[in-house]
Amino acid sequence: MLMYKAMFVDTGEGYHAQVLDFPGVITCGNDLEDARLMLQDALTLMAEYYLDDGKPLPKPDPNVTSDESDIEEPIYLLLSAASKVAVVAQD
Repeated sequence: MLMYKAMFVDTGEGYHAQVLDFPGVITCGNDLEDARLMLQDALTLMAEYYLDDGKPLPKPDPNVTSDESDIEEPIYLLLSAASKVAVVAQD
């Protein structure tokens, strides 16, 4: 399990959400709970993309912070192994 840092900004119309130490993981939500769920999904999808593309995942930085955030909290990425099995037709 990897622990990254999430930040949330109250925009007045919802919440901007971003993982500070995983570039490109950005989303928004209608309220804080929605933004948290959307950010978890975005982090999972971005991690899957990195791994499928053969890229290493960014190293979590527990010291990263943003002056723009209203809330900062940990966000966890749980990785599991999966195998792709090809079925070959036999004549």
